[in-house]
Amino acid sequence: MSYLLFYVDDILMIASSDELRQSIISLLSLEFFMKDLGHLSYFMRIAVDCHACGLFLSQKKCVDEIIGQVDLSSCKPSPTPIDTKTKLNATTSKPFEDLSLYRSPSGALQYLTFMRSDITYVVQQVCLFIHDPRDEHMHALKHILRYIQGTMDFGLHLYPSSSPTLISYTYVDWCGCLDTRRSISGYCVFLGDNLISWSAIRQATLSRSSAKTEYRGVANVISESCWLRILLLELHFPIQQATLVYYDNVIAIYLAGNIAQNQCTKHIEMDIHFVR
Repeated sequence: MSYLLFYVDDILMIASSDELRQSIISLLSLEFFMKDLGHLSYFMRIAVDCHACGLFLSQKKCVDEIIGQVDLSSCKPSPTPIDTKTKLNATTSKPFEDLSLYRSPSGALQYLTFMRSDITYVVQQVCLFIHDPRDEHMHALKHILRYIQGTMDFGLHLYPSSSPTLISYTYVDWCGCLDTRRSISGYCVFLGDNLISWSAIRQATLSRSSAKTEYRGVANVISESCWLRILLLELHFPIQQATLVYYDNVIAIYLAGNIAQNQCTKHIEMDIHFVR
């Protein structure tokens, strides 16, 4: 059924007139139960603006609801989503008393990250302490809310691309979590000029080596890239060129190209084989 939805959408976008559009829908209705809902404008609280160059996806209504929930509509906007000089941890300040006031907007911000990659990392940080929030965590949450209050018009642009290639970028903050000393992995994947996938997550295990942490981050983004290639293949849009992955750790680059294994690297043999 998912394939049919994509095919119908492609056919109706190609149709040059309303009469042709209606005739196509009439023919399809003979085989499938369906009706014409018109051009896509709003779906799952995501506003879709169709223009000559492509699509613009936004969640302005969702932002309005979140800002109104915490009564920050008249606050001064912040130019950045978080204070980059300090990192949050679990025991730096007093417990925050009103748990619902912290948990409700934090959960709503997770939904906002579907279209806003710029707040993915900071939302991940405040959600780490949703079970036991502190005053410092609430200050960080308000900082994010002030940022999105000043960037309501931000969203995701999707354009036609002349070069349908997958390009991935990854970065790892080694021992970035001050409480567990686990690393924070982040990546983003572009299809041509369009950002289609991104993530910021705390790794499941603790690594004493930065190279191991960096390589695990590379394996994560390659796993996502492989899944996207398979998805595009099923949608009859195969990617002919190899996927490029950019990362900034020289040791991880050497590990990806070195077939020989030794005692120091055998514990990440599975990741190395997967990346190759």
